[in-house]
Amino acid sequence: MAEEENQVVIVTGGASGIGKHVVERLQANGKTPVVVDLNVRTGDEQEGAYCVQCDVTDPDSVNAMMKDVLNHYGRVDALVNNAGINLPRLLVDVKGEHPEYELNVKTLDKMFAVNVKGLFLCAQAAAREFVKQKHGVIVNMSSESGKEGSQGQSAYAATKGACDSFTRSWAKELGKYNVRVVAVAPGIMEATGLRTPAYNKALAYTRGVKPEDLSTDYSKVIPLGRDGKLDEVGNLVSFLVSDQASYITGTTINISGGKSRG
Repeated sequence: MAEEENQVVIVTGGASGIGKHVVERLQANGKTPVVVDLNVRTGDEQEGAYCVQCDVTDPDSVNAMMKDVLNHYGRVDALVNNAGINLPRLLVDVKGEHPEYELNVKTLDKMFAVNVKGLFLCAQAAAREFVKQKHGVIVNMSSESGKEGSQGQSAYAATKGACDSFTRSWAKELGKYNVRVVAVAPGIMEATGLRTPAYNKALAYTRGVKPEDLSTDYSKVIPLGRDGKLDEVGNLVSFLVSDQASYITGTTINISGGKSRG
């Protein structure tokens, strides 16, 4: 295993949201994160972290990204499969007021392309290197919705269920090569800055409420009585890629303040 302080960790979707906080916590813990995102330019830096532009749904783009990181650092020690997309949709728009918020093939394909196909492509590219070097960690970003389901977010929840299944299966395949695969399932988190008014409007409609009524009294639904902090997810990911988590693989770690099942 590489020295802890020199771990090179790819973070997809690392330019914003949870991914950005994961990058920051990895840096704070002495690791070397690489920001992989569609919205960066290769060779740029984000707060000292090397950036590589990548479309995780495109095999050629993913392979080029991996080649670039290997050329730049000489190795990769971990992958955080964080890139994802969530488009709230109902299975059936019973009211018939907003047919655009009823799930269709185009929306389904878009979520599965990023959340499932992209997860697979990045994991495969990384695992090929990890198997050769006989060490590596893959952390897949799941969600409590993958275990619990979520009203108005069935397709998103299904992608996260796939994420959990990939995690368990890949851990069984790769363990013999000293490669760990684990997932992280956040519950209700503080605002990431990625939720647009259009997203809130769609989610509110699927929940049968007004956008301004989406906020929840967390004391009623979360045992710890608050939302999760993005840095808390980042700290968990930083722990999981480290040698301190060397016997953890093939499982999804619940980080929801007690709201969802582990």
